[in-house]
Amino acid sequence: MQNVYDQLPFKNIDGGAWKQGFSISYSDTQFSSQPLKVFVVPHSHCDPGWVKTFDRYYSEQTRHILDNMLEKLEAYPKMRFIYAEISFFSMWWQEISVDKQRRVKNLIKEGRLELVTAGWVMTDEANAHYYAMLDQLIEGNQWLLNHIGVIPESGWAIDPFGYSPTMPYLLKRSGFNNMLIQRVHYEVKKYLAEEKKLEFRWRQTWDHSGTTDMFCHLMPFYSYDVPHTCGPDPKVCCQFDFKRLPGGKVSCPWNVPPVPITPQNVADRAEMLLDQYRKKAMLYKNNVVLIPLGDDFRFDKAVEWDQQYSNYQQLFDFINNTPRLNAQAQFGTLSDYFHALHERAGTAVNEVPESYPVLSGDFFSYADRDDHYWTGYFTSRPFYKRLDRILEANLRGAEILYSLAVSYARKLQLANFPEKQLMQPLVMARRSLGLFQHHDAITGTAKDFVMVDYGHKLLSALQNMKTVITESAHFLLVKDRTHYVYSSTRPFFDVDETRSTHDSLPAKTTIVLSDKPVPVAFYNSLSHTRNCVIRLYVNTPHVEVHDPSGNVIVSQVDPFWVSNEEMSSELYKLHFVVSVPPLGLASYSITKTAVGSNHKNTLGSTTFLNSVRKAKLINNAFLIDVFDGKEFSIQNSEMTASFSAATGMLKHVTSKSSNQEVDVALQFLRYGVARTKEKSGAYLFLPDGQAQPIEYNKPFTRVIQGPLVSEVHVIIPNVEHIVRLHNSPGLDSLSLEVSNIVDISKETNKELIMRVISDVQNGDQLFTDLNGFQIHQRKTYSKLPLQANVYPMPTMAYIQDHHKRLSLLSAQSLGVAGLQSGWLEVFQDRRLSQDDNRGLGQGVLDNKRTPTKFRMMFEFLKEDAKSPPNQAAGYPSLQAQLASSELIHPVHVLPVKNPFGSSAQLAPTFQPLSQQLPCEVHLVNLRSLQGDTAELEFIPRQDFGLILQTHAADCSLPTRGLTCPTTAAKITIGSLFEDIRIKEAKSSILSLTRSDEQSISLDTAFELSPMELQALKIKFS
Repeated sequence: MQNVYDQLPFKNIDGGAWKQGFSISYSDTQFSSQPLKVFVVPHSHCDPGWVKTFDRYYSEQTRHILDNMLEKLEAYPKMRFIYAEISFFSMWWQEISVDKQRRVKNLIKEGRLELVTAGWVMTDEANAHYYAMLDQLIEGNQWLLNHIGVIPESGWAIDPFGYSPTMPYLLKRSGFNNMLIQRVHYEVKKYLAEEKKLEFRWRQTWDHSGTTDMFCHLMPFYSYDVPHTCGPDPKVCCQFDFKRLPGGKVSCPWNVPPVPITPQNVADRAEMLLDQYRKKAMLYKNNVVLIPLGDDFRFDKAVEWDQQYSNYQQLFDFINNTPRLNAQAQFGTLSDYFHALHERAGTAVNEVPESYPVLSGDFFSYADRDDHYWTGYFTSRPFYKRLDRILEANLRGAEILYSLAVSYARKLQLANFPEKQLMQPLVMARRSLGLFQHHDAITGTAKDFVMVDYGHKLLSALQNMKTVITESAHFLLVKDRTHYVYSSTRPFFDVDETRSTHDSLPAKTTIVLSDKPVPVAFYNSLSHTRNCVIRLYVNTPHVEVHDPSGNVIVSQVDPFWVSNEEMSSELYKLHFVVSVPPLGLASYSITKTAVGSNHKNTLGSTTFLNSVRKAKLINNAFLIDVFDGKEFSIQNSEMTASFSAATGMLKHVTSKSSNQEVDVALQFLRYGVARTKEKSGAYLFLPDGQAQPIEYNKPFTRVIQGPLVSEVHVIIPNVEHIVRLHNSPGLDSLSLEVSNIVDISKETNKELIMRVISDVQNGDQLFTDLNGFQIHQRKTYSKLPLQANVYPMPTMAYIQDHHKRLSLLSAQSLGVAGLQSGWLEVFQDRRLSQDDNRGLGQGVLDNKRTPTKFRMMFEFLKEDAKSPPNQAAGYPSLQAQLASSELIHPVHVLPVKNPFGSSAQLAPTFQPLSQQLPCEVHLVNLRSLQGDTAELEFIPRQDFGLILQTHAADCSLPTRGLTCPTTAAKITIGSLFEDIRIKEAKSSILSLTRSDEQSISLDTAFELSPMELQALKIKFS
């Protein structure tokens, strides 16, 4: 796609009736040898939340759509219907009778009703992480298989605001044969239409053999509504949306209404409609044309079914019974269309037609008209984007630990682990996370009160997943598992933090220490050993920390600040390095000590800048110093970071291993909104020009330094900014951590960014990730407006030249741009007073105090490395990839709730793997599968879904800080786990709905292909 962008002039020329296209003509003979085959596909796009909440949409509209569907499809045997969102469909299924369920199954069996994609939602593809995209697909597809007994074959994504190649990959590896998309830049659509390339084989940029090819249909026109789907002229097409007949609630904006079809007018109306069908068909390679018939929440009234069916069937009957028209028209499903297309192309349904062109790349950033780029939603409502990622990490952690606990309990034949009680909240959390992947949820493009409803669901799921983790950890870590007792009211482990409301910042749990050891467990959900600095909150600065072997280890205690210059006398931050086994647990203990009795415990030193205070001792422990120089620095074993005393901001970083310096400055700036009629809103980013620096003078700055953690706190307008260095043997010491708490609630029409300015000579190129799954090269195009050069950044972005690379790893999805060489700018939050006329009907004024978190890595290419190739695919270094995983999946902290009231003793560690996996292999999930009937929906089955991904790394960068093996991406399934043994493993599609009959050898090394996801269904002995 980048080649297409390079050559397109982006002139936005008026195309006439098809305003964003061109005039289409055809000759009468073009359809004589091969008649036109028309499939009109009725559909209803049901947003699981947007201007109404999910539940209100269901009760007021979606329930009626599905009720009518059953009644009218049975009444009209020639009618067809497709439906996508299983979140709604499953609610309806629970309500209807067994007889109605049987009738629905019959409609599906007969091919009259098709469930397309059948994910929990129609997922966003810009902000969503591939874990959540896949998880909601699994949840929907599993539900469909378990309740109705079918597996979907066609993908349908008409409303996401741009498209990622990650989705066709997930669909391809989940057994799908074809897919459809709609919201693509209007100039790209025009180009592909001119070239007859609107249907293509979508291939991954890293795929050199074509095994990932997915057949994709791109709709050519402005929208998926009826005026923009029958052909190029919306004025004509609108006349064939029979819901808009005079007297109804909706009409045609072109002021030419539909008319009922009668024997007297059917010939003229059929020829008018067929002219549009033919013109649309001229944009594709075969004389088979797809005509979607629907819009948002259509067919909720019985009369619309009658109107559309009776009028269209008269048109179809006339066309089909008039040989000179050389056309056959009918209602159809999406798969009916693709089956006919494959038949015309001479290929089997499950084959990709070789005669179609190959396209690689993505479809970001999207513009629907003029300079209206939908790049604002990459950042809108960042608080919720952060909460989404926190729930994702806790859900994944809960899935893995729960599956292990169930397996151990079954092996030991113990009935004391509450697998049934914990399975239901686990499934509901999957569905809450899945719901939030909806393209008006994680995008931040729903009404305020709808976002609140999502927030309540996310928080409830998060709290439940912490319970699943703590209970599973207790069962697995207790020395004698027969002594484990489940209590929903008196849990053994406490949670590490609490949230009073869905939109509040978390309050960390304070561990109350005494002269008796207080145990704290740590859980590592990654498949590699973790060595990293953790932070706890304790009630005394004088402590002693013991590792799982009982050894006293180095610790550091820093003040907890209640205001800029005032520290708490009751709360302190304790840091120490933990080592936690892969997928495992480790138990440490902390004791309160006498002042000065533990020489391995250091109190952090604090320096104030731009403060009126003088040096003094606080709390009889912490020395506060003052500094009035021009530059100061903090350091760890890997680097020195230098800062300006005048601004408190980073200036440059020096690598100790290479003795090379990188000029890298951080700035905070603001964009305003355009001074035109059309302005920025939840979807659109329409700035008033270049970003302007935030003005401030000599901000208050705190510098805290110690042997494990050193950090700089700067308080400036709208931002509490922290830059932190860790000192550990792990990956956290290789990067600079940047944390912000952003608050723009008092601003008006402003967008806050954090800009990184470096001496990297990258020109107009930068690299951003897609869904945490892959990296794509981007360009900053001078021929496009500023807002067109903003891209989604779910997990990372980097810039590089011939000598070095600067990577920015992100804990949440935000918008990113590289407007000049050496720059990376990341959007932090947006506050907008007005609607941007895309249907939401409001601005974005519900801003919260929002935390954002990043890691900045500086890497130097090997001396013998070749110049970076100009390729579409990019690859992080292995340590950057693993550091990103650690940022997204932090170590879970499990304090003991009542350390002196429990008799159950903890083991030092729990190590489920026989050895850690190769560095390249990421364990995506170990998922307990649900029972295959409604009665067993919340009962775990005997088999589990094991999903692995193999990372491909850039070998031009040196590998450092890794404890895992980097030899080859091979695993031996049978010896993967230590105490529980896999007795059967079968390769599966990613949705876990179909697996091979033949089992995988348990004793042979199983090789994983780079970049690929591999799913297995496994059973433990």
